Amino acid sequence: MKINGALPQVGHATVNKPALNMAKNILVDFFIFVKFRAKIRNIKKIPTFAANFIWMKKTYKVAGNKFSVEMPDDSSFWDVMPQYDLFLDDDSGEHVFDLALVDEIPAMDGLDFVVEDNIAPEYPVIRVYDAGDDGWVLTMSPRKDKPISVYLATDKHFSKSSFCVVENPNFSVNKVLVVLFAESTARRNTVLMHSSVTMHNGKGYLFLGKSGTGKSTHSQLWINNIEDCELLNDDHPALRVESDGTVRVYGTPWSGKTPCYRNLNVPVGAIVDLHQAKENAISRLPLPTAYGVIYKAYSGFRCIKDHADGHHVTVEKIVTTVPCYSLNCLPDAEAAFLCHQTVVQP
Repeated sequence: MKINGALPQVGHATVNKPALNMAKNILVDFFIFVKFRAKIRNIKKIPTFAANFIWMKKTYKVAGNKFSVEMPDDSSFWDVMPQYDLFLDDDSGEHVFDLALVDEIPAMDGLDFVVEDNIAPEYPVIRVYDAGDDGWVLTMSPRKDKPISVYLATDKHFSKSSFCVVENPNFSVNKVLVVLFAESTARRNTVLMHSSVTMHNGKGYLFLGKSGTGKSTHSQLWINNIEDCELLNDDHPALRVESDGTVRVYGTPWSGKTPCYRNLNVPVGAIVDLHQAKENAISRLPLPTAYGVIYKAYSGFRCIKDHADGHHVTVEKIVTTVPCYSLNCLPDAEAAFLCHQTVVQP
């Protein structure tokens, strides 16, 4: 072997001991740093990504608010999002949030527990932890008795976020996006409602109520018995107060068990709070009661003051603009006729 045209010398080599010791110290320091970083981060790897992948970013627009999702282009998680393609938009302009998939569970040690959101054992569970200046960490499970399906790490405004899916991709992806949309739009005159919405004569009518009250059933009664009725959304429509003060209801990619994903919006005709009863009766709600009805029905963390304040302003605008009613009802056509005759303005 030749080096620069000369043969290498065989025999005793001269060792530069100071340089050797420096190299040893650098290696020792490096391994100590790696070990220390792994210890303090307490990260668990999830085998999500292939060895080689290309990032894909998609931008969506829901109720006038844009957001993006970024994942490997070959990720199977795109397969649980076909309804979002109806809301695809260009990447220009401001985004309310940007979300990226990661394969690392965020460190949980030292975080302050804030609240658990769970209305009943058979419903999803969301736990919120305060990460200080770093923002929030949320864990989500489909039921009280199920393990954590997804971790969400986000800044204080829920605008820059990452998520790590452990299991149940369909639940995980959709729940993360619902939470981010509800929180990131808190001060943007937008609220995500737990409601079923029927369109009739160019307006939207929202039916609210506790789970199991019959919101979907009442929407279907309108559709089956009243002309020119069609479903807009059956679980999570969005209400938005427009710049001219009007309130419009928007279809979203979140429609519960009913696959009704419509990128449409119409002015709100009325909001109706449903109650099961032995006879049908309807009455208009006074403003304080109407506020309470909508307050209970919107999605959002009431414990995060800045966001709760934003939602309060929006709800206040809605109840002073849109007529709200209480309907005691049976699951029959007469209930739909009574409601229609009362709330539809000539």
